[in-house]
Amino acid sequence: MALVQLDLPHPTAMRGRWAALAAVQAASGRGERCQAHWPLWHYDDGHGSWADLHHLDEGRAVLLGQDRNDSETYYAEAADFFEEKETDLLAGAPAWWEPPVRRVRDADADLFLAFVYGFDGTAWWRASYDAEDGFGSVGLPALDDDRTRAAIRAATGHAPDGDEPPRAALDALIAADGEVDEALLAAVVPPSDTDVAVGAAAARGFLAR
Repeated sequence: MALVQLDLPHPTAMRGRWAALAAVQAASGRGERCQAHWPLWHYDDGHGSWADLHHLDEGRAVLLGQDRNDSETYYAEAADFFEEKETDLLAGAPAWWEPPVRRVRDADADLFLAFVYGFDGTAWWRASYDAEDGFGSVGLPALDDDRTRAAIRAATGHAPDGDEPPRAALDALIAADGEVDEALLAAVVPPSDTDVAVGAAAARGFLAR
């Protein structure tokens, strides 16, 4: 069965955005929601919906996860649990997609998968199916700058001057591409209420190889 090509950014284009949000979340004491432990980048919305990006060799990657409320694809154990028809998320996929899937299933038997996307070094692909897999509603902020800015604003609520973080400060944090220092982060989050050292360290975790 032929795979379906997806219009998603290159993993390296996601890095600065993912790292910027991770910095803010970690500085605010919610680092478990957005973090990097090479070769894995993790995101969750705090309500049970999540996405993990697994980096593989030769520039390849696998992005997988589930929307807790809106995913209508049921893979493996999920099909039995919800008594739904199974969607084969690996149908037609190359063998290198399977190890990240197996790691997730082995790590947590209660964690169900609803989407699995593979990046071959050039383009993103998924199996062919008609059901809604929930990826769009997961709302992965790292897909573009606007989503990332919105997620950071929601996470901070205010900046050192009492207003929401300035656009320029947000853009500088994203543009740092993981090379975040305490001054960059302090322009976005109030240092009196957060730990900018912890946040900056979390962002630099996205530079690991």
